[in-house]
Order: sequence, then C-alpha cells, then structure tokens
Amino acid sequence: MRSLVAIILLVISGTIKAQDTSIFKFPIAMDEVVISAAREGWDVQGFIKRVQNDTTFYKAFKSMRIMSYNATNDIRVYNKREKVTASLYSLTRQKAWNGCRTMDVLQEQVTGNFYKRNKEYRYYTAELYAYLFFTEDTLCGQSDIIGDVSGEKETGTIARQKQKLKQLIFNPGSKVAGVPFMGDKAAIFEPDIAKMYDFKLASEEYDGEECYVFKAIPKPEYKTDVVYNYLATWFRKSDYSIVARDYSLSYSTLAYDFDVVMKVRTKEQQGKLLPTRIEYDGNWHVFTQKRERVKFITTIVY
Repeated sequence: MRSLVAIILLVISGTIKAQDTSIFKFPIAMDEVVISAAREGWDVQGFIKRVQNDTTFYKAFKSMRIMSYNATNDIRVYNKREKVTASLYSLTRQKAWNGCRTMDVLQEQVTGNFYKRNKEYRYYTAELYAYLFFTEDTLCGQSDIIGDVSGEKETGTIARQKQKLKQLIFNPGSKVAGVPFMGDKAAIFEPDIAKMYDFKLASEEYDGEECYVFKAIPKPEYKTDVVYNYLATWFRKSDYSIVARDYSLSYSTLAYDFDVVMKVRTKEQQGKLLPTRIEYDGNWHVFTQKRERVKFITTIVY
C-alpha cells in the first residue's frame, strides 16, 4: 500500500462554450483569445495532444541532475489539530560536473521525532522526499536526455514507487497501475472519465510569461467519483514549455484515503527549463499504518 503514497506525492475570464474540438471528443470551454486564435488557424487539437504527450516537464526535473544549485527544504509533520509535531529544515547544495553530482548539507534543524534513533526517517513521506531530492553519495552517469536511463538503475520498493510517482507528476491524467480499488479513475482523458470533467482553455499571463492554461475540473455531480479535484497547467506560448502546474487529488476507500494538493513552478535558468519551487500538502492514511499529515516546500536557486 505504500505505492499509494508515492503516487499521490511526487505527479491547468469567463469562458464561452466551443464546438467539440478535443481529440478525446469532449467539449472544451475556451476564452475569446483562444477562440480568436483558433479562427486564425491555431491548432487546438494539436495543442491538446501536446497536453497529453508533454515531455518538457519531465525534462525540467531531469535537468536538475546536471545542474549545481542550492535548495531550501522545509518539511513539517502535523497532528489532527494542525499542530507541528516534527519537522526538518535544511539548506543543501548540489554540485554537478561532467555527468556526476553530489550534495552537501549546509544547515539542518530538526524537531520532534522526525528521525528514528538510527537516523532513519520515521515518516514514509519524508523517506520518499529524501529519495527524490537528497543525495548521499556521488552519482555519475546523469543526463537530462528523455529516455536515457543510464543513471536510473535503482532497485527496491522506493525505486518502484518512484516510477509510479513520475507517471502522476509528469503525465497527469494517464492510467496509473498498482493502486487497489482506484481502477482507471486517474485517467481523465479516457472517455468514461473525461465525461465527468469540464475542460477549459484560456490565454493568461503567468509570472511574466504569455501562456495557455489548460484546466480540468470535475462536474458537480461527479465530485465524489473522481481522483483529480483540480488540474491546471500553464504552457508558455513561445514553445509550450510548462511553467506551472497545480494538482488537487483525493480519494477514499475502506482500505485507504488521501487528500493531497501539489504546486510546481519552473523557470528558464542558464538556457534550461528547471523546477524552482515545489509545494506539497498531504493527508493520507492506509489501513495498516498511522495517518500522516505532512507539508513541505522546496525552493531551488541555480
């Protein structure tokens, strides 16, 4: 059941109803700017296909492996009264050279029972966070080429869960196998699930960038039947790179429940699109484990 945690962890002005322009054959509500662009020849169907098949977001995270940067890591564990019971605040520096990388801990402050006595992580969310963002040894063979797995030859439970997490973060709306009782409910582009959502496409400025924002919002009558409560992605108009993505997911069964909000921001740095801020607010419980309420914010400076 820990795969559930990995999957929910680390995974777009008024509108006018348009004709059925979606490649998944469901209507998209578009604002006047988008409608005008479509009339002038902008390929809406081609854009929606890009939404489904985007690799720029994944490449941005892979590019972190070959960049030097400083990161602020703020992880907090809460009880049911929203009081912090354990935390870790650290400053880390990644040094990258010739396809290799290593990490130094510049500062670390810990409260509560964040660690076990042997300094293993007490909380599974923290364990997964460390696996994704911390480096204990020197790692070589790193690359930001999509499809290059030479530096990804990890094994074990966490590694398997990481692969599912990648699917959720980098290809939201796709099918994710391995979560009992969920079926294909995360596959928002599949006809049986797509009919439960309203899809919106608008032109917006985000952080100084001219963007198209694509949103998937459940219809009121299906709010308790879907996994994504909200999914929004901002695509830069100049090259369709993703500059921001927001997710809100929740689901409940007798065996588990979760309620998670994630926000990821990227920026062009040194000629590459790179993540600069990641926010996570998660409350999850699995039948055989203690409930975890964890929030974290990661900021990255290259």
